[in-house]
Amino acid sequence: MVFVSTLSSTTLSPFRQVSDINVIDSAVLPAPEYLCREIQRPEPIENFVADSRERLQRIIFGDDRRVLFVVGPCSIHDTEAGLAYAKKLRALLPKIEDRIEVVMRVYFEKPRTTVGWKGLIMDPHLDGSGDISEGLKRARRFLLDVLELGLPTSTELLDPITPQYIADLISWSAVGARTTESQTHRQMASGLSMPLGFKNATSGDLKVAINAIQAASKSQTFLGISHQGMASVVTTRGNPYCHIILRGGQSGPNYSESHVQATADALGKAGLVRAVMVDCSHDNSGKDPRRSLDVFHEVVRQMQRPDSPVIGLMLESNLVGGSQNLTANKADLVYGQSITDPCLDWEATEEALLAAHAALAPRFA
Repeated sequence: MVFVSTLSSTTLSPFRQVSDINVIDSAVLPAPEYLCREIQRPEPIENFVADSRERLQRIIFGDDRRVLFVVGPCSIHDTEAGLAYAKKLRALLPKIEDRIEVVMRVYFEKPRTTVGWKGLIMDPHLDGSGDISEGLKRARRFLLDVLELGLPTSTELLDPITPQYIADLISWSAVGARTTESQTHRQMASGLSMPLGFKNATSGDLKVAINAIQAASKSQTFLGISHQGMASVVTTRGNPYCHIILRGGQSGPNYSESHVQATADALGKAGLVRAVMVDCSHDNSGKDPRRSLDVFHEVVRQMQRPDSPVIGLMLESNLVGGSQNLTANKADLVYGQSITDPCLDWEATEEALLAAHAALAPRFA
């Protein structure tokens, strides 16, 4: 069959562009293997990460009655301040670790509803320059610094390529409310090596998170990149250590005992472990750090029962409470204060963690 154009020959051009019309640059990243060799993981760190993952698995799915607290800044934008926070959190562990396993929030990627700073990996210079290669290096170095303190790490994995560069240094991870329904992220989660929480949707819908857990627990085949940076067909065995995180939604908070029980029942009906984590921030607190304390104490109250389905909580906290706008002059930024969501200050955080440790005594009676 011969194709005959109905257009006038004067309207046709042999030089019309059909690819990359809206692309203005494309820079090659170092292969994950190369970056991981440049910023190597020492053997003691490797053992620490493996041990911390096993502890978390026992808390979420096993017989360890301790609870998991994922605590730390909404995002890391200043690694010096982030490490100062990590040292304070690490110093607190001996007072609470017999009842609470603390994992530090080390969040480098931030999903945006419209536009805004996308996190340390995407914009390490805080100026929109998008130096992702440098961002990956800073992220990897910072994770090593935190792990060397003896503090497990957690992050939200937003871009499916990122895990190849940093996942070996993560003890626990999350998939956020905006991406829980994404097939790409469910496939990614199926191949990850650490426990992972799926948040309920921004609408408050639980079903999408339950579906995500089921999908991520199964073998998946999808497009990805190899450790050598080559486009690859990736096949996974499935991640058996996924659970749900309640973070509230457009329909309101969902951390009450009735919400938690309904979630546990829905998990059980789906043939999943009745393990529930609660995010004390986001729509459960209206992004108000002081209200997040109310959520925190209610969730700890529920945890007092050894048979409670609540296995942990998340709390956004920083050296300085509240948040600030990212300004053109970086010297104007308040040291240790979030440039994304508002956080609880360190003094209130320390007080809350110590109070939680005391309140959890009945769980171990």
